[in-house]
Parts: sequence; C-alpha cells; structure tokens
Amino acid sequence: MGRKSTKENKNIYQISRENVNLTRDAAAEQLEFVSSDRIEKIENEKSYPHPDEILAMADCYKNPSLCNYYCSHECPIGQEYVPEVTAKDLSVITLEMLSTLNTLSKERDRMIDIAADGKVSEDEITDFLRIKEYLESMSLTIESLKLWVENTIASGEIDKNFFNQ
Repeated sequence: MGRKSTKENKNIYQISRENVNLTRDAAAEQLEFVSSDRIEKIENEKSYPHPDEILAMADCYKNPSLCNYYCSHECPIGQEYVPEVTAKDLSVITLEMLSTLNTLSKERDRMIDIAADGKVSEDEITDFLRIKEYLESMSLTIESLKLWVENTIASGEIDKNFFNQ
C-alpha cells in the first residue's frame, strides 16, 4: 500500500486520483497502459499527459471534467478553441439556459434583420456581437449540462444505458 501524499499544490490529476482513494500503483493497475512512474511524472508536472491517458484517467477516476481541463488548459489547439466548462448544479444550469433562451427569443427578430442580406454591415456589428455573446453563453451552458450528465453517470446516479437507447 502506498503512502499518502502530503504535497501541497497538487494538480488536478493527483487530486482526482486521490478523490477515488487510489494509490499510483492501484491506478496504474486499473489504467493498464499507464505505469505508476508515468502517473507520477504527470502529477509532478514533469511530463504532459497524452489524450488517451486523459480519457483513461477520466474514466478510472470518475472525473469526466479532466477531459475539458486537458483540452482547455494543456492542448495547444484546445487552448485556442475549447472554453473551460465548470461543473454546476442542474438547477443553476437550467436557470442559465432559460435566461439565455428568453434573451435570444427577444433578439431573434434583430438577428433575422442582420442575416437577411447575408452580411453584417457597420451599423449592425454591435447588435451582431451582442447576439454572438448570448449564443456563446448558451453553448457554454449546454456544455455544462453535458458535463453534469457525464458526472452523474460517472458517480452512478444515472445508469449509462438510459443514454445509449
């Protein structure tokens, strides 16, 4: 049995592993293709993890948010294109979604006016950018809902088979 880490400033990978009470050796055994030495290097930030390792750790550690963290913080492409998604309660996600839907409903006619000629003119740009921000907010809320579902499945609160029908 491994000893418990007393290290401060643990990274998300070590925290996730410890949250499911796995030693590095036990995690390596479950991960199969990731050695305990490799896990140590990732946790001590001596090596960057590979995407396949992140997928395996997210599953093993029951923490789907590791994938978004990796993409939004460590992957060069993801840093440019993937926003960080934070885990939220379903009630918060629902209220955010309804609020954004209400706002977008009010903006619908303006978006139709802007898009009617297939281009965004100088006098339309401010409204277009505002609507774009609302759409980005909705996209982020949808990603939060997906993360909530993944976390709920990972915790065993929802049977994954219900989503594969």
